Amino acid sequence: MDFATLLQMLDATLRLATPLLLACLAGLFSERAGIFDIGLEGKMLAAAFLSAAIAAVSGSVWLGLLAGIGASMLLSLIHGLASITFRGNQLISGVAINFLAAGLTVVIAQSWFSQGGRTPQLTGDARFNPIELPFAEALQNVPILGPIYYELISGHTILVYVALAMVPLTWWILFRTRFGLRLRAVGENPAAVDTAGISVVWLRFAAVGICGILCGIAGAYLATALQAGFVKDMSAGRGFIALAALIFAKWRPWYALYACLLFGFLQAMSLRSDVIENVIGFQVNGQFLDVLPYILTVVILAGFVGKAIPPRAGGEPYVKER
Repeated sequence: MDFATLLQMLDATLRLATPLLLACLAGLFSERAGIFDIGLEGKMLAAAFLSAAIAAVSGSVWLGLLAGIGASMLLSLIHGLASITFRGNQLISGVAINFLAAGLTVVIAQSWFSQGGRTPQLTGDARFNPIELPFAEALQNVPILGPIYYELISGHTILVYVALAMVPLTWWILFRTRFGLRLRAVGENPAAVDTAGISVVWLRFAAVGICGILCGIAGAYLATALQAGFVKDMSAGRGFIALAALIFAKWRPWYALYACLLFGFLQAMSLRSDVIENVIGFQVNGQFLDVLPYILTVVILAGFVGKAIPPRAGGEPYVKER
């Protein structure tokens, strides 16, 4: 594998890891507060549809992004009401959100655009375009560092940089702010937080709201940046892969970045099977490369990568003592 091909693989890794990273950080906030959310997939799918639909109708990708975030936050509110207010089963609520999004997106898309459950192709200002960072063109011929800056660092859409910036921001919020301390505490011992006079309900709804925002950005990225429109089930299990990455990362932001990059690299491998065959010297079944991320997901969820201990109060509704 030559240097140029390696850079192309890493560039694809970064682009494919972005929605996983945003969804993983979304789940991190929610689960750190004690709310398990397997509805990440449904939120991403709903956000992908509405962002593409509004962008196609309005011609503005920014309106599409806001619409996608709004769709995701609406589903987050439903999940919050079911699991926090009414103390329902969090897993069942998440499954219901996934089924709801999978069905509604196709039905509404068909009713709205009559294109077999798709939205129109997005062009121009209706989708996010790559950004060239300062001096990228001038430095591209500098040996080694120039191609890295020009090919790998520059040339991504703004949402890729937002996703990367969210990693240190999430770390700072969770581990360097009072809000983050309380959020982590409510996921470990909500009774102690309540005794201190802090609202457990408010903190958990705040975490669910942040989760909705990040899932909305992830879904909008799928439809308006990674691709140019919505197609049926375009999230393709990314929400579940993000959950596996979250467990792999042991609910830590920086580890989440590394885990998502690993999954992104596996997805990039499936797109460049010719490169893999040249490296290993024999032909590889393309379908095997396609399922590698899902195989790794099963391995992680089966607990073969070491013990991952979730927040102690995770998945349990809090009942205030009288």
